[in-house]
Amino acid sequence: MEQLSGKVVVVTGAASGIGLALVKRFGAEGMKIVMADIEVPALEAASASLPASIERVTVTCDVSDGDQIEALRRSAIEAFGAVHVVCNNAGVGGGGSMADINIADWKWVIDVDLWSVIHGVRVFLPGLLEQGEGHIVNTASVAGLFSAPFMGPYNIAKYGVVALSETLCSELAMQQSAVGVSVLCPSWVKTKIASSARNKPGVSTEEVDMISELAGPMIDAGMSPDLVADAVIDAVKSKKFWITTHDDTPAAVTLRTRSIIDGTNPPQLMH
Repeated sequence: MEQLSGKVVVVTGAASGIGLALVKRFGAEGMKIVMADIEVPALEAASASLPASIERVTVTCDVSDGDQIEALRRSAIEAFGAVHVVCNNAGVGGGGSMADINIADWKWVIDVDLWSVIHGVRVFLPGLLEQGEGHIVNTASVAGLFSAPFMGPYNIAKYGVVALSETLCSELAMQQSAVGVSVLCPSWVKTKIASSARNKPGVSTEEVDMISELAGPMIDAGMSPDLVADAVIDAVKSKKFWITTHDDTPAAVTLRTRSIIDGTNPPQLMH
């Protein structure tokens, strides 16, 4: 999709981080924006921070709920008449020892990080195919390319997003469709994901603070979301599938792939 001006984009997780950076960058391209997030005050504040020239609407949405994704699409159509780009971007962090993670934490991470993308593709893809143009961007992670310890639920969800995206890419190619798909696989980015447990049902303030303290320094030193958004825009315009943002990612992927080819144990890689 070389021409974005006047088209409509839906961005989940739009209140902060990569999502908000995408909103700003797509807006600069002249797109109409549907901003979706579960955190209402943050979503409204994010929308209010944008230039008046960016045409947008906000929609409260729990992306783990397929019915709410259906409602998100209806809201987008009612507001702007069409959808051309879908960024399934909302996500949360989560991990711990495989022996200790409880089932509620498994379910929460996989519902938000994987099922949200499944819902997004299922709901929006038919309309994109029918209109004969469009692009889907699924936010995964380097955690979907190689596995670090103590991040089981997150790794599994992100591997699922990569597999879903690869499958969709192959299907679209076989159908000779003009619709494109990209999978975004960043490493550390300066976002609020370290405190994403704040949105987990029944979570304590102490748990949120503990997770933020552990992961916060690495995230604070991470890449600017604006640079990630630039890479996404380039991929949408050029119909590029893989979006990797960090220089050390190819080497880590090569080590993992080499271990598969050689039949050796997985390398001990960190994100």
